[in-house]
Amino acid sequence: MSTTIFQKPKGLTDTRMHYCPGCGHGIVHRIIAECIDEMNEIDNTIICAPVGCAVFIPKYFKYDSIHCAHGRAPATGTGIKRVHPDKTVITYQGDGDLASIGMAEIVHAAARGEKITTIFINNGIYGMTGGQMAPTTLPGMRATTSQAGRDVERNGNPIRVSELLSTLDGPAYIERVAVDTPAHVIKAKKAIKKALEYQKANKGFTMVEVVSSCPTNWGLSATKAMEFVGEKMIPYYPLGVYKDVEEGK
Repeated sequence: MSTTIFQKPKGLTDTRMHYCPGCGHGIVHRIIAECIDEMNEIDNTIICAPVGCAVFIPKYFKYDSIHCAHGRAPATGTGIKRVHPDKTVITYQGDGDLASIGMAEIVHAAARGEKITTIFINNGIYGMTGGQMAPTTLPGMRATTSQAGRDVERNGNPIRVSELLSTLDGPAYIERVAVDTPAHVIKAKKAIKKALEYQKANKGFTMVEVVSSCPTNWGLSATKAMEFVGEKMIPYYPLGVYKDVEEGK
């Protein structure tokens, strides 16, 4: 009888991550590292680190990395990929970074079909800067800047980024996944690896949106935050493939 032993991916450092209990960032970091390991791209990957909770990415991955101005990771990644087309280029962005201050950058990078891969963490709130309402905050969801809950008449409706970008011709692959359950984590890894493989095949822009949790700013325990993802976040942000040029979607 064979035994499977899980080990730390080679692309991760031994640095202890700073994320809050129940946060999804650590899970996604491991998924990315596993995929890069399996693709033998550790020494050929460049990751664009964001402004946000994941700002310490350079401490956690052994890949070359670069810090980007808030929201500008797609522009930075575009420059890197055009100068080094053989590299695997990843932008890692939260919802405030990508869907607010960086919305122009992500839309135009996708429209141009830039051959980079974006990992988009959607936890419905600004994390590092104090729990403010984000473009993805759910209707009625509380934040430090909407303490009575998001009012769509006053604040507008949340933005569904995967659906928006899938209307463009440039993207080759867009999928929304989640990391609230083991089954969803397995699917998330498949999606991220597929996005990276599409990049290596020069198919075009790829993005995986990860519906995740923020227990601290949601004011919930780690367990309750994971339940909130399944009960509230996923119904508003349905999981699935939104663009796949190989499947005719």
